[in-house]
Formats: sequence, C-alpha cells, structure tokens
Amino acid sequence: MLSISTMRRTGGLVDGRTARAALLACVFLSAFSPVRLFAQGDLDRLALRFASMTAVTGLEQAMVDSLRALFPGSTRDHAGNVTLTLGQGSPKRLFTCPLDEVGYVVGNILPDGFLLLRRVGGGGAGRTASPLFDQQLEGHRVTVFGARGAVPGVVAVKSTHLTRGRGAAGTPDPVFTVDNAYVDLGASSAAEVQGLGIAVLAPVSLAKRPHLYGERLLAAPVAGRRAACAALAAAVQAKPKVKGTVVVAFTVQSLYTSNAGLASVKALLGPFDDIKTAALPARYADTAVETVALADADRLVREILQWMEGR
Repeated sequence: MLSISTMRRTGGLVDGRTARAALLACVFLSAFSPVRLFAQGDLDRLALRFASMTAVTGLEQAMVDSLRALFPGSTRDHAGNVTLTLGQGSPKRLFTCPLDEVGYVVGNILPDGFLLLRRVGGGGAGRTASPLFDQQLEGHRVTVFGARGAVPGVVAVKSTHLTRGRGAAGTPDPVFTVDNAYVDLGASSAAEVQGLGIAVLAPVSLAKRPHLYGERLLAAPVAGRRAACAALAAAVQAKPKVKGTVVVAFTVQSLYTSNAGLASVKALLGPFDDIKTAALPARYADTAVETVALADADRLVREILQWMEGR
C-alpha cells in the first residue's frame, strides 16, 4: 500500500488532499478486497466445482466426501451432513445449505443391458419437481454412479419409423415420462452392466456440464443450490471473526418430507438462537440450463460474513 510520503516523493505531482484520498481508498479496498477477490476468482471455481457434482437425495456421499476434504476439521454426522463449528460461546447460530437434488436411481437392469429408472427427491420440504422435469432426459446424456466409478450413458429415443401411425388418427403422441426412459450404457447384457459396478439403486443424473457465460452467469442442473453452497463455503474460507458460535452445515435429504438432514443437525448440535439457509434466485429452474448470476453469489458471501460477525 502506498503511503503519503511515498506519493510526495514522486515529484510533487500529488498534493496532500489527493494523497490522503488515495490512502483512504487503499485502506478501504484492503479491507474488502479479500472477499471481493475471493468472490470473483475462487468463488467462481467453487461454484463450477460444486455444479459438476451429483448428490441425488439420499445418495449424497460423494459430494459429502469432497466437502470433508475441502474443510479439514469438519465432521460427518450419522445422517450424512457435513458440519463445521466456528467460534465459541453465545449466541449459538446455524447457517445451512442443502446439498441434495432431484434425480434418479436404477430401478431395474434388463436382460439386454438397458437400465430402467425411478425418480427420487421429487417432493418434500415444500418442493415439487416440474411436470416437464423428466422430459429433459429423452435423448440426453446421463451419468450412472456405480461402485467402480461414474459410467456415461444416454437415454434412448423411440424410433419414429416404428411408432408412426400406431396411435389413433388425430391423437398426439404420448408424453415422455420416466417410465419411458431406457438408459443405454453400451452393454449388451445384464452381466455386462453388473461388470461395470452398477446395481439397482445406483444414482443417475443428467450429465453435468456446467457452463459460465455472459456476465458471470452459471448454467447447470441445480445451479442455484450449488452456487449458494459455494457462497457459504467461500464465506467459511474467508475466516470470519464470528460472534459467539456459528455452526455451518451442508445438509442432506432436504427433499424428503421430513427434511431429515436438517432435523439431525438440530437434534445433535442445537438448540440454536437463529437459523439461516443459503439460497439464490435462479432462472429456468429444474432444467439442464438452470442459471444463476454469480454476482448474486458475491452478495450472498458478504451477507453471510456480516451475519456471522454479527454486523
């Protein structure tokens, strides 16, 4: 940071008033630059990292493991939540962010190697998936998470040549539902599928290909939730001087009616004087291109820090 004396040694081109103003500006920027720089650099990387992950309701283990590695000293409770305690004393407050998403599991493995799907997490906690949610599967790439790692697949599209004219004249084609989703992994038998480490109830999601475009807009499935959790993670990594005790919880199973993850945190670590949940507005919700503005995530980081520090 430049001092006033340093500025005066530049040949007298900067008068005292201007120098003092410049010094104040430097002090102001130094006070806020860690959050600003983190928000526009590391926050973007965190948001992209989180948006690349899959955490189907009740099957969030892989994302939980990643968060545990991100926050040394964090714990995983019996429900699967990742929690981290900052500060000590009163008041005792809780800031949460739900990790889980509406998704699918393998419902059956057919003898010819195709997979059938079942949707999970479509309701609960005041949330119901759009009636069009399943239709985005048709003809698109998916990822199946087996015991031996992620396996790419594609949802088959029915043949127009074989189905044309099958229905009554003037009637529209039936609407695609999850029951019409046949996932092709390139396997020709159930044994080949099992050889890939895939069994019934393995998680399945749309292939995650998060994309940054425009003025720091992030498009990805469940981008709003992922960017909100990235903002909470960024706030923790900024090492705030918290007032009292703040418990940070990345919760699971929020899309079940009981919101089991949050209930577990309250039972194990509560009671709390105040509870906040990280959330961001998103456009095109419940689609493969759900979009969130990372400028909103910047503001959320600052709001979380102010709340943690009791300002």
